Parts: sequence; C-alpha cells; structure tokens
Amino acid sequence: MSTTRPNAADDRGPEQGEVVVPPPAQVRRLLLSGVSGIVPTARDFTRQALHDWGWLPAGSADRRAAAEDALLVVSELVTNACLHAGGPEELRLYSQSKVLRLEVVDGGAGTPAPRTPHRAGRPGGHGMFIVQRLCLDWGVVRNRDGRPGKTVWAELAAPA
Repeated sequence: MSTTRPNAADDRGPEQGEVVVPPPAQVRRLLLSGVSGIVPTARDFTRQALHDWGWLPAGSADRRAAAEDALLVVSELVTNACLHAGGPEELRLYSQSKVLRLEVVDGGAGTPAPRTPHRAGRPGGHGMFIVQRLCLDWGVVRNRDGRPGKTVWAELAAPA
C-alpha cells in the first residue's frame, strides 16, 4: 500500500518539442450520509458513470472484466467504511484516459489494511485484499483540517 503514486501506469514522457496537456478528469460525486442501501446505491451510481464514460456496455471480455473490477472495488471500499468507520460520507469517481480513481470519504480513525496472512477459506476480512489485488495502487489520505476521518482511494487501469 502507498499513499502517493506520482505517475500513472503507462505514463510516457513527451516527444521532443511536443507539449502534453493531460486530459481533464471526468468527475462524479455521490453523498452517502444518511442513505439507506448504501452499497447498492454506490454500485448503481458507479455503473451509471461507467456507462456514461464508455466502459459499459462492454464490447469485449477485457472491458467487461474492468467494469466488474471497478464495481467490486467500490463495493468493498463502501462496505469497509460501513463496517469499520461509521459509514461512508461520500463516493468520488475520477476518470482519466488510462486510470479510474475511486475514493470513499468517511469519518473513521482506523486505517484499512489487508489481513495478513490472508486465508482464503476464512469468512470475512477479504475486502482490502481484493482491493490490493485488483488495483494499480491504493492508499489512505487523512483529513488535513484536524477533523477526524480519511479518504480511502484506489486506482484501476482503464480498459484498452
């Protein structure tokens, strides 16, 4: 786990004399405080964003797998906030050309981490292991204004 990742996967420097302007991120935000059915609501919101951004409907097995991975990671991050942080406050989705960033904001003080050692046959405790396995990177950013809470983020590769 890391909390920063300076370069996205497959970043390349500009050709000599070329000016590279990164594409603006497409952003979606969903307030989750007080929402019932938080996990299905977060998945439905993410599914709609993936549809709007061209990930769905999936035209290939790779695109379908990428969308399913994104939906699973959202489910795991939101569920983790429900179980260990008093519930999520907000879900943020950022789509750029090569990376999808998912963020779940919560008011909890804990730090999520995969259980070690991971035991596949044991019930529960697999959420952050799944996030770690599916994502390019993930991490935790604490609130800087002194309020309790954090943002748990994860980045997935966009489908080819």
